[in-house]
Amino acid sequence: MTQGPEDPHVPPPYGEPTPPSGETPPPPPPPAEQPAPTPPPYGQAPPPQPGYAPPQPGYPQPQPGYAQPGYPAAAYGASAQAPYGVDPKTGMPFSDKSKLVAGLLQIFLGGFGVGRFYLGDNKTAVWQIVVTVLTCGIGSIWGLIDGIMILATDSKDINGLPLRNS
Repeated sequence: MTQGPEDPHVPPPYGEPTPPSGETPPPPPPPAEQPAPTPPPYGQAPPPQPGYAPPQPGYPQPQPGYAQPGYPAAAYGASAQAPYGVDPKTGMPFSDKSKLVAGLLQIFLGGFGVGRFYLGDNKTAVWQIVVTVLTCGIGSIWGLIDGIMILATDSKDINGLPLRNS
């Protein structure tokens, strides 16, 4: 047995008049619609939100269109599509390979093509090994010069992405 609003034994909610016995209470009025808030004119600060204290004088005021303090923007343009950032010259995302690591591997172990293997350029790496073996080690100069070129220029990995600088 449930009691609903038709049940004469249930009192009306607080603030509503008690209907005469035997009559059903009138339906409640529909809620009044609030107009949508209009944005403030250009150049003016919006009014403070209810429940928040207004900004104190002497403290820096947040400017519209800028990140709020405590929430830094993504560093160097890093995003999910470019986790290592974006090259400012070309706008291409950086490779996951480091220029410093590739250059030093190529300088110290260039006769074995290790820096080129690191970059994914297997064809050049194998040729460096072949030249080093056929010239009894003299061809390892190619690896030394290649390592210096990797460090000194805007080198790219096998996918054509620029190497990151760290």
